[in-house]
Amino acid sequence: MAEDFLTLGIETSCDETSAAVVLNGRRVLSNVIFSQIKWHEKFGGVVPEIASRQHLEAICHVTQKALDDAGADFSDIDLVAVTCGPGLVGALLVGVSYAKGVSYVLKKPLIGVNHIEGHIFANFLESSLEPPFLCLVVSGGHSHIVHVGDYGKYEVMGRTVDDAAGEAFDKTARALGLGYPGGPLIDRAARSGDENAIPFPVAHVRGEDFSFSFSGIKSAVLNYLNRMRLKNLPVVAEDVAASFQKAVVDALADKTLAAARKKNARTIALAGGVAANSKLRHELSARAGSDFAVHFPPAVFCTDNAAMIACAGYYRHKGGENSSMELNAHATLSLF
Repeated sequence: MAEDFLTLGIETSCDETSAAVVLNGRRVLSNVIFSQIKWHEKFGGVVPEIASRQHLEAICHVTQKALDDAGADFSDIDLVAVTCGPGLVGALLVGVSYAKGVSYVLKKPLIGVNHIEGHIFANFLESSLEPPFLCLVVSGGHSHIVHVGDYGKYEVMGRTVDDAAGEAFDKTARALGLGYPGGPLIDRAARSGDENAIPFPVAHVRGEDFSFSFSGIKSAVLNYLNRMRLKNLPVVAEDVAASFQKAVVDALADKTLAAARKKNARTIALAGGVAANSKLRHELSARAGSDFAVHFPPAVFCTDNAAMIACAGYYRHKGGENSSMELNAHATLSLF
């Protein structure tokens, strides 16, 4: 593949409209993210219909800004990469339809990218990291442990059997009245709380060595809050946040390190919105010690963004893959 190869990435899987221009797969020339938080926070979560409409209004402006920030024009683009799943199907369709239009008009190749794969590839942005490594992908909709054997070669070793970790963060934050999105708010509140104040359970899934379950801890938090309120006892939100966060992080760290040992992996990478959590980063680094190198993407590449989609698309295209104009959105797209 020739040098100075520009990939335009498009990401609309949930509630961020993002476009990015990435040079040769790794160097980020621009990464524009339009957040819809102010439209969704009053509902305590993402409303799919609102998300789709906001993507429709924003996508042209966001893409043009990404090109302007990169000092590029549409005519400079060599590849169009777009998230095609998993995610909210209406939101995904906005990005897929727009990317197909750009690809058709420019007569440039199109590549559909799995959103989870995009999160994994965030680790390659502005980095010299190379496979193989073990990756913990944790976000509002996903919790996966993936062994990355090579570019495009994955083994899913574990996943959530119910709620994703990020979803549990959001619902706990809502129950505590902290607001939305819950991840950064729980993280902030936990810094002034006692993580040993409340013994919330760390779920272990029987027969699934590296899988997670977070519905139980979410219920445990709600039950605790209800008991305290029925007894007219004060609730220390910071202690609840810290204790909840400790239980979730313990489960994530325990399973990830066990999976890394099984695969004899030397490097552990984090990906997804929850990868920005300070407790998770600290615990994984501390427990890894000298046995594993731990790689964290910059925080801006942990949340949903188009740079990671451009990176994943570049390597898929480099491996000989392309998508046709029949590319469609898939709400439950598998990593395989």
